[in-house]
Amino acid sequence: MRRIDAIAIGLGIFLGGGVLYFLLQFVGLDSQKAGIWAQAALVVVVVGWLSTYLFRVGGKNMTYHQQVREYEDAVLQKRLEEMSPEEIAQLQAEIEAESSEVENPTQG
Repeated sequence: MRRIDAIAIGLGIFLGGGVLYFLLQFVGLDSQKAGIWAQAALVVVVVGWLSTYLFRVGGKNMTYHQQVREYEDAVLQKRLEEMSPEEIAQLQAEIEAESSEVENPTQG
């Protein structure tokens, strides 16, 4: 999410709270109760928005992490393309040897 998107969402939430306040007053609540309900709704929305952000951070699903992952994949792909067939065969043999060690560990 870009900075301007976060500002737009914040402004939208703020304006939504104002609209909710006036809507509750129009429905018949006095200004104090309308203010309390509008603030409660804003708190719920902001906490919900914050929880989605924290969930993305915890899951490392942020733009930076995705860019690093894509860069690492591209570097590995380029290194693989530059390898000779003999080097690729040697690498495959090493991987198979390591995977067989993991599947059948020796008892010590």
